[in-house]
Amino acid sequence: MTWRPSASLDSLRARAQLYQQVRAFFAQRRVLEIEAPVVGAAAVTDPYIDSISVVSGSRTCYLQTSPEFAMKRLLAAGSGAIYSLGKVFRNGEKGRRHNPEFTLLEWYRPGFDDHQLMAEVAQLLEHVLPGLPVQKISYRDWFKSLHLDPHTASVPELEVVARQWIETGIESDDRNLWLDLLVTHVLEPKLDSGLVFVYDYPAGQAALARITPDASGQPVARRFEAFLNGMELANGYWELTDASEQAERFEADLARRSLENLPVYPSDQKLLQALEYGLPDSAGVALGVDRLLMCITGAGTIGEVIAFDFEAL
Repeated sequence: MTWRPSASLDSLRARAQLYQQVRAFFAQRRVLEIEAPVVGAAAVTDPYIDSISVVSGSRTCYLQTSPEFAMKRLLAAGSGAIYSLGKVFRNGEKGRRHNPEFTLLEWYRPGFDDHQLMAEVAQLLEHVLPGLPVQKISYRDWFKSLHLDPHTASVPELEVVARQWIETGIESDDRNLWLDLLVTHVLEPKLDSGLVFVYDYPAGQAALARITPDASGQPVARRFEAFLNGMELANGYWELTDASEQAERFEADLARRSLENLPVYPSDQKLLQALEYGLPDSAGVALGVDRLLMCITGAGTIGEVIAFDFEAL
């Protein structure tokens, strides 16, 4: 046991400098910094993310896993382009690149689609890491080396290829599970250094992104992920604005959580009300600041760039 911080003073100075650079970047573009609440009445429904509950008086609330829902309510209220730089929380996320409390940079651009937002993400990262190589690849092209079309391959086809690469005792008919295993165990480790965007994800992985046909007519999620030196850094969407479809996705997520015996949380009804009122056509992205600092400083663990990580509390 030690009272000392987990990060060095040099890392803390690097964080302060990064915050200054981020704020200068958005100030130049007239994107408004907002302060999102870290406690909310509703929780995320995503089956792969767990919230941390807090009790105030007789009311159970949740530490927010992202400022997304609050920020979309601001967008519907007419805020215009906005960003948030602050703390978020995810239960049980602990490891070399994970901490239950971490810093997220999230921003929304009315009038942008996913490709315009990818360009701005690249501009921000080139601002803090000059000379950074940048490339883009579609999710379909990413799978070409495995001789699979991830949008049309059957579950048995995905499973056969996955078992060629990965030793696993998993038995499942969930196609997204097999896709995710191939991504995390086979494709991500082979990513080039620098900044790589992967876009046009399978429609079944849309989350809060809209679904549109690609050039071949295949419905795809207008979602992208950004990887920096092989590490997942950011997740962005051309945002879904249809309240009815969003409600259906919430219900599907909750049904999945119930089926898998996961905690079932209340969904955000005020977000749905905001969508009903009218969310402007916009794109948004969430970027992990601590992971970006790991790349800037060369840190091997997330604890090296957080003043007091979970182990130091």
